[in-house]
Amino acid sequence: MIVRIREFLPLAAWLSTYSKSDWRGDWPAGLTVGVILIPQGMAYAMIAGLPVVYGLYAALVPQIVYGFLGTSRHLAVGPVAMDSLLVAAGLTGIAVAGTGQYIALALLLALMMGLLQLAMGMLQLGFMVNFLSRPVINGFTSAAALIIGLNQLPHMLGVSSDRSNQLHILLAGFWDVLPETHVSTLAVGLIATVALMAMKRWTPRVPAALAVVVASIVVSWGMGFQSLGISVVGVIPKGLPSFSVPSWNVNDVQTLLPIALTLSLVAFMEAISIAKSIEERHDYLVDANQELRALGLANILGSLFQSYPTTGGFSRTAVTEQTGG
Repeated sequence: MIVRIREFLPLAAWLSTYSKSDWRGDWPAGLTVGVILIPQGMAYAMIAGLPVVYGLYAALVPQIVYGFLGTSRHLAVGPVAMDSLLVAAGLTGIAVAGTGQYIALALLLALMMGLLQLAMGMLQLGFMVNFLSRPVINGFTSAAALIIGLNQLPHMLGVSSDRSNQLHILLAGFWDVLPETHVSTLAVGLIATVALMAMKRWTPRVPAALAVVVASIVVSWGMGFQSLGISVVGVIPKGLPSFSVPSWNVNDVQTLLPIALTLSLVAFMEAISIAKSIEERHDYLVDANQELRALGLANILGSLFQSYPTTGGFSRTAVTEQTGG
């Protein structure tokens, strides 16, 4: 019975051995990732065609659920660029981005995706990961990082460009809007990038991402970035997401099923490739079947609190590891 509990609730295995040394690594890592997740989540919600507040909602419940159920000690679950692109690509032809119908479909998509992942985990389909070779995982990771970076580039340039998960479309769109670059926005982005790289090299013990985010908030407040033409997030709705079951009907389920199946597989492969790459450098094993169950329940319960599809994130997982989490 103890073995079964530890299989389905990994928390039971590591909580009893949790020490002060673990805490000394976890608190700066958690604080840094939490601060990073605020602007990241809002940006990814924009990529998905949703109001920015839904990026914050997606950063809450799924992350907590995975913390109890996941077998990776470093994987940071929440909204990610790749899944946000797939959400936008799947829903754009069905509803107008940002509308009530669009939001309702995104929440239903998270619920369906979670149910499919949970079912795959219960059916022990995690063996699929055994067919992933190391070159495939490295290639997927590199390609995803490239696509994510190019999708964020328009924000750094202060221009508008179509989102896509196809490299040639991204490059063509980038080339078209390059002459419209907003110099002040680009300057802020470059300074932040150089600061991150410099701190990582010369002050590795300082949480660089946290320091840059806090500093940029202070400078934005002091200089009035908005008056300089630099976009700021502005006011977002207050309070925590309320509990509600996503509205649905048979037609919506039939329409979203192919998108949900695609998302469930891509999100799992994304998360497990990250978890496996981190696992190699640390003394623990990742259980693919339990990862499916954990990600599935994270999306199911997340959808009940207004979260759109989530999975493990590349950059936040790397930050967790680098800051000692």
